[in-house]
Amino acid sequence: MDLRTTVERAQRLNQLHAEYKPLVLPTVWDVWSARTASDAGFSALTIGSHPLADSRGADDHEGQTFEEVLAAVRQIVASVDVPVSVDLEAGYGQEPADLIAGLIEAGGVGLNIEDTVHSDGGRVRSTQEHAQYIAGLRAAADDAGVPVWVNGRTDLFLHAERPSDVLDEAVERLRAMEQAGADSVYPVRIQDDDDLLTAVTGALTIPVNSTAHPVKHDLERFRRLGVGRITYGPLLQFAMTDAMKDMLAPWAP
Repeated sequence: MDLRTTVERAQRLNQLHAEYKPLVLPTVWDVWSARTASDAGFSALTIGSHPLADSRGADDHEGQTFEEVLAAVRQIVASVDVPVSVDLEAGYGQEPADLIAGLIEAGGVGLNIEDTVHSDGGRVRSTQEHAQYIAGLRAAADDAGVPVWVNGRTDLFLHAERPSDVLDEAVERLRAMEQAGADSVYPVRIQDDDDLLTAVTGALTIPVNSTAHPVKHDLERFRRLGVGRITYGPLLQFAMTDAMKDMLAPWAP
């Protein structure tokens, strides 16, 4: 994809975040799922690391190389006419400038970056370290002339025995991401807790991303709680797996 088209798609993704409250980005994993979601009327998509890995027989948590991920991203991006963001996990051990360069070359115009470093034993970056990484991504995208949408993710709630116990720390981390240049933030694993979602959305001035299940969750509820962006993570693929099993069950020997 040529750079001009990539820039135009990046600008469109930024515009969509301003137009929709929340913006729903179906999480896709291959050409078929991307085309299906686009044909269903969605104006932007995101590629999820978990469903992408499952579709390719690999492990999540950076079980693929950065080059392998980019090869899949190129095919998906080329198959649709809408902006595509990409879950790049913790960065595959890449420096921010290299991560941005690879994403742009593949035609991606947004990224998700988490603070659990799978290539380093699953440790969690400190607040400052993760903010610095995001600042590097923002600077690299600016230098490249592409307004890449940066969605900064924290797994603090995911790792906590009692998510409410880490609320203050998580908000501090999310604010640090915002100050470092993140366009949106993604506190994972609180999608079913109204109080935590409300506390987080009330503490930030940029869109807060929530995971959602396309069947079990309600869009209006997320809107009421102040969520600005919705992705499905692996839950769309899980829902389709359940539906496929139900359809096939009567035909099984």
